[in-house]
Amino acid sequence: MAFDAHLEALKRKHLAVSDAVEEAQRAPGIDDLKVATMKKKKLRLKEEIARLSV
Repeated sequence: MAFDAHLEALKRKHLAVSDAVEEAQRAPGIDDLKVATMKKKKLRLKEEIARLSV
């Protein structure tokens, strides 16, 4: 049960970061480094979800 909860938490974090990236990209004058950092975090979460889903 704890495993499923952890996986769901990762999925929620991934979705939140994805939404934040989209919002940041629409905002004028956003720092490209901040967006790149958020994208890397999103990718790490996606990779962790894929690794745990096998």
